[in-house]
Amino acid sequence: MRYIPRAYELFDDMFEGFMPRQSSNVMRTDVHEKDGYYNLDIELPGYDKNDISMSISDGNLIINAKHEMTNEEKDSKGNLIRSERSFGSCSRSFYVGNNMKAEDVKASFDKGILNVIIPTREQKAIETTQTIQIQ
Repeated sequence: MRYIPRAYELFDDMFEGFMPRQSSNVMRTDVHEKDGYYNLDIELPGYDKNDISMSISDGNLIINAKHEMTNEEKDSKGNLIRSERSFGSCSRSFYVGNNMKAEDVKASFDKGILNVIIPTREQKAIETTQTIQIQ
């Protein structure tokens, strides 16, 4: 009996290699604790440093990555024969505590790996309510 692929399988094969597949392995992260710091190695293959943004909000370190790719093919006369575009984004957050400041976090990006260093030391709570003495 001969296997006949379904229509959706043919469509998937057409774009194989051009459009990244969504995966549960997006932003795979290794976390190590050492010398008073957490060291996070986050995999972001195919992304550039300028595609990545980081912020701290409500005690969470938020990492966003956005990627845009365009592929155009032209014939020998310069006429466009194919144009494809791919867009993707991913995001991940890590709870780092309400007392963490942006200047406490250090980050670098090299060869598809985002390295983030976060201090593990206990920080004093920042008082949100201050009392005013009445004289």
